Amino acid sequence: MPNYLVTGAAGFIGRSIAAALLARGDTVRGIDSLITGKRSNLVGLEAMEFMEGDLADPAACAKACAGVEVVFHEAALASVPRSVADPVATNVNCVDATLNLLVAAHAAGVRRVVYAASSSVYGDAPVLPKHEQMLPSPISPYAVAKLAGEHYLTCFTRVYGLETVSLRYFNVFGPYQDPTSHYSGVLAIFCRRMLAGEQPTIYGDGEQSRDFTYIDNVVHANLLAAAAPAEKVSGRMMNLATGSRITLNETVAILRELTGYSGKPAYEPVRAGDIRDSLADIRLAGELLGYAPIVDFREGLRRTVEWYRSGGGVD
Repeated sequence: MPNYLVTGAAGFIGRSIAAALLARGDTVRGIDSLITGKRSNLVGLEAMEFMEGDLADPAACAKACAGVEVVFHEAALASVPRSVADPVATNVNCVDATLNLLVAAHAAGVRRVVYAASSSVYGDAPVLPKHEQMLPSPISPYAVAKLAGEHYLTCFTRVYGLETVSLRYFNVFGPYQDPTSHYSGVLAIFCRRMLAGEQPTIYGDGEQSRDFTYIDNVVHANLLAAAAPAEKVSGRMMNLATGSRITLNETVAILRELTGYSGKPAYEPVRAGDIRDSLADIRLAGELLGYAPIVDFREGLRRTVEWYRSGGGVD
């Protein structure tokens, strides 16, 4: 019987967590609806028990949670623009799915659920860095859905005794992130286009900044969150990032060096729901989990470019 369940296991972050668990010898079950997840991401995860299923279906959640000790809940329609275009689908695949999963986890006797929360819940408040005591101010349907998930996790800790930990991810990037979709992360799109000699597009003036977080840092923090003492972390939420930021213009300049692209970016109007600046205060994760970033931005970007250059992200 698997010790761990990873939802969204055919997606970018879920796949990376599952691979780390398997590498240390754990037994893992994965579930993915393959709405945005890709079967090609399952290559190398053959030791994982995989279920194709939709968390919007309570029966699929019950089957996935059976016999599991810890759940890493990564499944979502993780895109602000997509949520603006289709808020109902985002609600079904984020809010309804999370509630179904929590009900199933409690019924199955799961010990802990670690949740992929989002920095988008802070909205466009000018205060930097973003810290956990700030009042959330979501400005996109995706951010609202992610915040609702946090509240459901806290509720299930207080009412049902289920151990939960919410990690607010800041702009995660790295290998296995899909570079082909309009809704993909900006760095995946930049890498693909610039390696192909194509012009990248920046929405805004390029001076907006992000606390880009390389995937290895996210995996590291999730494993810490699964193992941390319940009395320290259960029912808690914390930022997961690097505690540093860089503008998109500066990022493109680094990518020009790494990819050999010599052109300049195109600039388009700001998209609805996008925030101006993002920077995390990560002290709480340090205190509660012992977390500190293990890969910095420039090194993570170098590894990411090399992965795409070697053919990663192309089915």
